[in-house]
Amino acid sequence: MTYLWIKGLHIISVMVWIGGMFGAAIAITAVSTSKSLSYTSGHADIIDALRRWDRRVTAPAMLLAWLFGVAVAMQGGWFGSPWLMMKLVFVVALSGLHGMLAGTLRKLGQTGQPAAMSCYAPPAIIVAMIVIVLIVVLKPY
Repeated sequence: MTYLWIKGLHIISVMVWIGGMFGAAIAITAVSTSKSLSYTSGHADIIDALRRWDRRVTAPAMLLAWLFGVAVAMQGGWFGSPWLMMKLVFVVALSGLHGMLAGTLRKLGQTGQPAAMSCYAPPAIIVAMIVIVLIVVLKPY
């Protein structure tokens, strides 16, 4: 029963983490591609709110996802499994992308200039999540 609780908490943490990342990525993309509006105080308010959300909710959810994920892997005896190692490559990439998005939110709050590559974050998040889910469900290796 403990395994199911940990697995459920892992899934919830991942949902909150990825939801926060996706929200930040969409907002950054919208601000950076907005041609009709300059970087206004309305944009600044949205970016500040997203930065606070990231710091208070998204980042802790990422840490909990890692914690519960390690616990699930330990209980399942999956360390060393090729499918888990492949999944971890994508999870580490998502963690790095989260750091990039958090940095971009910080820069936007200071300068109003987003990173050039930030428009690729939303599709990267979607692709990584699809691959992770398929790896976990199918366990191809």
